[in-house]
Amino acid sequence: MASGLQTSPARHWRAFLLLALGPISALLAAPAGRTVRPAPSYVQFGQPDQAEGAKILRGFRGMGIAGDYFLEFKLRVMPRRGAEQEFKGQLWGSRGEAGPLSRISLMSAGAERRLLLKNGPTPAGWDWTAASGQVTSLDVSSLFAPIIPGTQLTVFDLQMPYLYWEDFVFEGVSKIRGRPAHTFLLYPTAEFAAGYPGLSGVRVHLDTQFNALVQTELLDEKGRPYKSLSVLDLKKVGEQWMVKTIDLRDERSRDKTRFQVTGAALSLELAPAVFEPEALAESVAAPGQITVIGP
Repeated sequence: MASGLQTSPARHWRAFLLLALGPISALLAAPAGRTVRPAPSYVQFGQPDQAEGAKILRGFRGMGIAGDYFLEFKLRVMPRRGAEQEFKGQLWGSRGEAGPLSRISLMSAGAERRLLLKNGPTPAGWDWTAASGQVTSLDVSSLFAPIIPGTQLTVFDLQMPYLYWEDFVFEGVSKIRGRPAHTFLLYPTAEFAAGYPGLSGVRVHLDTQFNALVQTELLDEKGRPYKSLSVLDLKKVGEQWMVKTIDLRDERSRDKTRFQVTGAALSLELAPAVFEPEALAESVAAPGQITVIGP
């Protein structure tokens, strides 16, 4: 009995050629040296349900640690060649009407740097250093500078503005370190692309069971991965699961920085002023009770 789902081998072959040649044709169509729009790399035959993908991504945007919280962390700089270094930092977190809020304090060579990051559809960031004593706004170009020289961690990595980009393609379910993950290719806004043309897209992998971030890949002006962020493990503190260790790796140099949470205090009630730009000039005390997060 004939079925509408049956197709001929020739039709399958034509579909395969369209999928295989799509990325090549996109590259050939772009002038040399210009940023391309990376073509989707579907991980299954046929195009996944885009409406379902949008629903999954919207659900992920609303997730995070419940309530206000405080984290202590360390940055372990692991270059392919040369000596390792280690830096310590603190993070106060909350959630505003538009998205997550983060205030970060970092120590390097005895000097402190403070950052305030507001995520969501209209992200923003501010910076304060002991040397300047001034609070300044962050522009697009400053998002990609290491927060401490020699590390792979940037404001862009901490803020993750790409999670709110509305121009994206759901590529389907792939396998990341043996676990199934929903995979998305997100494209920067026109304003962002104009300010930083070196980034043509970000590929994001979300665990299908927990809807948690597993890995991201930043794509260069030719659509090639040049930096990755990988969540290595989670930790349960009280009744909440949270990220414990993240690796950030430069795919060109193979240099790596490990972000590791070493202490946490959850279910806090932080004053709203903690997350105001002008408050960066004032220090904030750590909570009295902090749960140590060991190996």
